[in-house]
Amino acid sequence: MAVIRGADAVVRTLVGAGVRQVFSLSGNHIMPVYDAALDAGPAITHTRYEGAAVHMADAWARLTGEVGVALLTGGPGHANGVGALYTALASESPLVLLSGHAPLRELGRGSFQEMRQAEMAAPVVKASWTAQSAATLGEDIARAMRTAASGRPGPVHLSLPFDLLEAKVDASTVPGSEAFNVPALPLGEAAADATLELIAQAQRPLVLVGAVMSNGRASAVREQLAEAAAVPVLCMESPRGLGDPAQGALADVVARADLIVLLGKQPDFTLRFGQAPALAAACRIVVIDPDANALQRALNILGPQRIALAALADSVAAALCLIERSAGRPARAGGWMNEVAAAVRFRPPEWAALASGEAGPVHPVEVGRAVQGIIDSSPDAVFIADGGEIGQWAQACVNAPTRLINGQGGSIGSAVPFALAAKMARPGAPVIAMLGDGAFGFHLMEMDTAVRANLPVVIVVGNDACWNAEHQIQLRTYGRERAHSCELLPTRYDLAAAGLGAHGELVIKADDLPAALARAMNSGKPACVNVMIARLPAPTVAPAAGRPAGAAH
Repeated sequence: MAVIRGADAVVRTLVGAGVRQVFSLSGNHIMPVYDAALDAGPAITHTRYEGAAVHMADAWARLTGEVGVALLTGGPGHANGVGALYTALASESPLVLLSGHAPLRELGRGSFQEMRQAEMAAPVVKASWTAQSAATLGEDIARAMRTAASGRPGPVHLSLPFDLLEAKVDASTVPGSEAFNVPALPLGEAAADATLELIAQAQRPLVLVGAVMSNGRASAVREQLAEAAAVPVLCMESPRGLGDPAQGALADVVARADLIVLLGKQPDFTLRFGQAPALAAACRIVVIDPDANALQRALNILGPQRIALAALADSVAAALCLIERSAGRPARAGGWMNEVAAAVRFRPPEWAALASGEAGPVHPVEVGRAVQGIIDSSPDAVFIADGGEIGQWAQACVNAPTRLINGQGGSIGSAVPFALAAKMARPGAPVIAMLGDGAFGFHLMEMDTAVRANLPVVIVVGNDACWNAEHQIQLRTYGRERAHSCELLPTRYDLAAAGLGAHGELVIKADDLPAALARAMNSGKPACVNVMIARLPAPTVAPAAGRPAGAAH
């Protein structure tokens, strides 16, 4: 039989799994994998920081439906990438982080960059382990990919000791295509019929789904379910939860629902743990979840008296079953559907009059309007929104068929690597991202990656010279006289990007923004549009008790 290196087995397994792109930053412990990939593929996109590689794998997974793969070196390289795993975990994004590792034969002896990597990654992944045999490297990777894609999708970590990558193994240890099959956990027909009957009996039913059915992923299934079962189906993927500015008066309709189907959506902090008044005390709840532990946790949080039905099933598989079992059922009046749609579309009417001063700075709502113009002229455009105050304005003001956000984990800084991976996944589509100056600082150097990889994305930086989300917390909680340590400089990020070979634009007045965006879009280069914005709190879209719509929150 043919004899190959462990590194060759790794690469051949990835290729056999259909992996087309690996996102990486090089280092000593993974050089054998780089060498093997030169002959057999897949392509390696090389970033400037390890966290960016993990974010790119995350975005690639969300947009392609494939398992994303990041490849990092061991020790500090691995440590630099771990934080980005949390964003993927909270966003139900299937990816595998492969990290180089000190040789097994040297562990406990002070090996170069020796670290307990699997234990470090364990809290932010579905599974984490270190390979123990060169002969099982292929199966380790196949297992990692199956785990990432199954049930509630999410990240998985596998450490690859250097001596295993260099060891000789039989080529037959590379698994076949069947090793990557992920059987779906279906919803039983009886549970589906019972759920549909509960929906039919309710006056104001809602289906709430998690991030796995967000825009750019299984959003088409979500829409099909809403039509087939004549029930509003809303995706909750924002850390703002019921206050998600992209969903208008979401909190109002959730509070009025008399039946809520949680389809892969946990009753966590984003739903205020299902307690009244966020959910009506008399509201009946159906819980369908792919994770037995998560299902039990939901039952414990909500209490048995509120549960109308509980079932174990994959979210998309369950949705497809509900769609199929809806056939032939009597049509439902559309009044509640229309009411929910209008609530989600709601934006404070006074926003129409919001405008910047003639000399600037630019109001965030005007940045959103200008970006929306780009989206409207390019129906296949991909929109990326980061977190923070400007991220919430972006999500409230910009609507796109394909959208990626920082997700329920609430981290910031992922927008630039997300945009780069989006351009790789959708090379013919315009890709535009909105983020703050604080968030841009996390991965500004990835503009170099964009230039090297020829990825003409447009990065719109809302520059208020501040860590504004934290600044607003200080103002609300402690008062202006105790606000401190959140100031930044009004940096010329456009010049920094231009210094890396990108196109740069500085915008001080709102009237100049459309032309600047057009030049950026037409430059054929990665572009940074640095917009000096007003330092404002994130929007409050829906009215709340004692507070007018659009007021600070």
